[in-house]
Amino acid sequence: MEVEPSRAAEGESSRVAWHPAFVDALRMELERYEDALEIIPEVQLTSEPLRIDVVVIKKVKDIALDKNIARVFKSDNLVEYKSPADYVSVDDFYKVYGYACLYASLKKVPITEITLSFVGSRYPRELLAHLREVRGYSVAETAAGIYTVTGDIAPVQVIDSRRLSADENLWLRGLSDRLDVAAGRRLTAEIARRGKAARIRAYLHAVATANAETIREVVKMSDNTLILERVFEEAGWTAKWEARGEARGEARGEGRGKAIGETRGKLEVAKNLLDNGFSVEQTAKYAQLDIEQIKALRR
Repeated sequence: MEVEPSRAAEGESSRVAWHPAFVDALRMELERYEDALEIIPEVQLTSEPLRIDVVVIKKVKDIALDKNIARVFKSDNLVEYKSPADYVSVDDFYKVYGYACLYASLKKVPITEITLSFVGSRYPRELLAHLREVRGYSVAETAAGIYTVTGDIAPVQVIDSRRLSADENLWLRGLSDRLDVAAGRRLTAEIARRGKAARIRAYLHAVATANAETIREVVKMSDNTLILERVFEEAGWTAKWEARGEARGEARGEGRGKAIGETRGKLEVAKNLLDNGFSVEQTAKYAQLDIEQIKALRR
């Protein structure tokens, strides 16, 4: 039986900048095809605030993608992501389906060249039942955690990231607020091995913030703590800062050290978001900073 997170845990998770972290995770999952794909966050459809979480566009149209989460991809691929505190609902399906129709019309892309992907970290029982029973679609689990939906003109897939392959989907599996120490060690070791920390600041910040205790344990258990500390420093968020800040705060009866570390991490995340094309408003929202602080970074 699945155990739902407590309300307190959900409240903490909802304050994490999950969406930009998801963009980082998606980029890492599809890194092998970075020359053939363009990944665009927060695609605005009209002058009104109608935005698709992520659009993945094939720059090389005839390339075959041998990646479990991308085998259904066609020319233009719309991705809806739900953070660990949320879930993919029936309403989300119709919202994104409507966006797909608008996208096809406004971008002049044939609807047959558009796919819809829904990514969450809970089993979408209600949505899959609705697609089968109300829409009359066929739903099959074509790979662990990947539910392929057929029966519509546009291919659809629904992904439960918790059930994805640990070997093939390290980054999406790690995008969680329930990271265990074994998974945390594997994730940080791979980041250190690749030297990609600076590239995925938003991802690492979200995972470390949502799993602070686990990350502290990972650092303690590491054979080379200096390497891990450098990973977190490069990413703009370091377990060392938080651990020292909490220790000093407890000793002095204050949390100033922790606050300094958290603010530093948020500023680094904000810089990364701005560098990746996010607006001042979007950056302030995801980094949980004031707009004036974000504007100061651009001066």
